[in-house]
Amino acid sequence: MKVRLAYGRSGLDLELPDHCTTVIEPTQLPGLLDEYRAIREACRHPVDSAPLQELVSASQKIAISICDVTRAIPTGRILPALLESIGPVAPENVTLLVATGTHRATTDAELERMLGAEILGQYRVLNHDCQATDSLVDLGRSDAGVPVWLNRTWMESDIRITVGFVEPHFFAGFSGGPKMVAPGLAGLETILELHSARLIGDARSTWGETGQNPIHSEIRKIAARSGVTFALDVTLNRRLELTGVFAGELFSEHGQACARVKETAMQQVEAPFDIVVTTNSGYPLDLNLYQSVKGMSAAARIVKPGGTIICAAECSDGVPNHGEYGRLLASTQGPEEILELVNSPGFSCQDQWQAQVQAMVQSKAEVLLKSSGLEEQAVRQAQFVPIDSIEEAVAERLERLGPTASICVLPEGPQTIPYLEPAIC
Repeated sequence: MKVRLAYGRSGLDLELPDHCTTVIEPTQLPGLLDEYRAIREACRHPVDSAPLQELVSASQKIAISICDVTRAIPTGRILPALLESIGPVAPENVTLLVATGTHRATTDAELERMLGAEILGQYRVLNHDCQATDSLVDLGRSDAGVPVWLNRTWMESDIRITVGFVEPHFFAGFSGGPKMVAPGLAGLETILELHSARLIGDARSTWGETGQNPIHSEIRKIAARSGVTFALDVTLNRRLELTGVFAGELFSEHGQACARVKETAMQQVEAPFDIVVTTNSGYPLDLNLYQSVKGMSAAARIVKPGGTIICAAECSDGVPNHGEYGRLLASTQGPEEILELVNSPGFSCQDQWQAQVQAMVQSKAEVLLKSSGLEEQAVRQAQFVPIDSIEEAVAERLERLGPTASICVLPEGPQTIPYLEPAIC
């Protein structure tokens, strides 16, 4: 059986045994015939909202929250239609805020690839900085006690618009929508609380769950407090073509987008597998190891306890060097120590949530990593087993396990979220 994995920009081809291999992929929808028109129509006829143009006057200051380079959304194809839908507003009245959360700033070269030279040259573009206290506004605390710090430019704008991409998310349920406010435009103190060990460890904080998800609930409350004027979310296929456009009142349109993604991305399986081969959906989602924990988390849902997860993630941006994820892994010895540390009283550390999810996955299964962007030492320091060949690693495991062994492949990684009964969606 030939399988092509989403890996970096070019992909990775495998040959695996036919008799024991199951391939699970998202349902691929065709791209919209006219993306520009679809966006314009969604803004003219939004969900539970007046048309976008009726919400904005020419003199108002507008902030638009957009994804950073780690998200595979074609923002440069979306913004022209959205900006046209706003009406005759001077470019100097519009600020594009890159919702980085705790990620590094998006570089000028990356911004040009994301937005195009014309938009980049015409509009003010700012990277959110979660640690720059002078660029944040204190909104007090949520009912659950979460300190709410949000981007000052966002809060001081008259009109606040989010532009997101909806896919399953490994602890917030789904991406896009309210996540474009928090953690996207939130201060570090807010993000640390939203991603605390207590909330990350809650069984309801998982793929595709929104109704009872405590993290999703807090994110919604913070977004509501900030006051989002209008929201636009899209769904995509593997060719990064828009398959759906949802616009209007934040929670209404996002709910519709999530329902669509549940239908196409969440696939039920009858029994767990001995070996699960996964990816992080290729570039830019597998830009670094930090992001690639998502693909491992998707695989962990259907691997047998004590089984093997093999993840293919290019990691062209490394671990990365910024943030605390790599340093936290290097300072601990195995998943038990990580979980003990992050759950210890008073512990708080940027990026601990990714290390915590990784430890939860590794408590269930061994994780092997195929990565051309990381040296073997870096992979071992991150507590994974480095491999050069996925096919050889699979063959070695099959020889050990015998003729009844089973393999599952998730070529698109977290674009497909498999699940066992009981279904979560």
